[in-house]
Amino acid sequence: MRTIDLRSDTTTRPVPAMRAAMAAAEVGDDVYREDPTINRLEEMTARITGKDASLFVSSGSMGNLISLYIEGGRGNEVLTHRESHIMLHEVGSPAAIAGVMPVGLDGSRGILDRRTIEAHLHPDDYTVSRATLIELENTKDGACYPIETLREIRACADEHQLKIHMDGARLFNAAVAQQQQISDICRYADSLSFCLSKGLGAPAGSMLCGSRSFIDQALKVRKMLGGGMRQIGILAAAGIYALEHHVERLAEDHAHAQQIAQALSQCSWASIDPELTETNIIFFDTPEVPSEQVVALLEKQGVLCFSTGWHTIRMVTHLDVSQEDTDRVVQVIKDLQVL
Repeated sequence: MRTIDLRSDTTTRPVPAMRAAMAAAEVGDDVYREDPTINRLEEMTARITGKDASLFVSSGSMGNLISLYIEGGRGNEVLTHRESHIMLHEVGSPAAIAGVMPVGLDGSRGILDRRTIEAHLHPDDYTVSRATLIELENTKDGACYPIETLREIRACADEHQLKIHMDGARLFNAAVAQQQQISDICRYADSLSFCLSKGLGAPAGSMLCGSRSFIDQALKVRKMLGGGMRQIGILAAAGIYALEHHVERLAEDHAHAQQIAQALSQCSWASIDPELTETNIIFFDTPEVPSEQVVALLEKQGVLCFSTGWHTIRMVTHLDVSQEDTDRVVQVIKDLQVL
């Protein structure tokens, strides 16, 4: 029985053509800025996002940290959602390394709005920290920031002299789901990062994008964090392949997620509103049974997922989940004896 891994889109494996591109990559020493393939990827990414420049970093966490370090500033505040990645899953690095204090705000499904942000701004006072940066996660657990919300937050930031960093780990999922150009979303952020290693299917790496002066500073901070790598064109080739071949197909992942969400909505043991499954991430509740019990039952049927709470489960569709796999997951869900 084939195992279908729905734990995360980070479990994707390079397709044969991507492996071939990696093997054939022309390389050089990127610390000397002499790797032609990474240079090509960075130029390509800047063009796609509409930013002046970009920089390859080892992970989305590193990209976020560099932005917090440069745009936040020691002793200042970064306003973010209380369940954002930088709050919960980056080991306290904003405070421990960047020296900024994350302030967690409320927002439906992880989405902030102008009113909430402005409610947490306060007059300058030398005894309190000052907000200098807003951090937005797009998508947040699969939920996309509406363009109008981004526009309003941008206006708020400009009025109060704040920068905006967008943690766009799954930014391309948002663009595909909203039928927007990446640059139309990125225009509202001063800096942004996105992962090559999630839905896009590369084995590692993220891109950090912004103004030329920002990326010049980011290059130094990346080195300080130990992120200067050598013949990294091998990974850059995977990123180039992903951007050229794996963007439009994200719509398939979204369709597969919707099929699974619809199946769950018909089960007595699950609670879900399929309309809230916007991209490739599915959250559903198991009100009458512990989520770990359902996870264990699904695993016995060859479907891997994980619990995110006592009665909440997450599933993520991705490049390695085919239509045939999706059909099987749907059947397993329909046949599962839980109650």
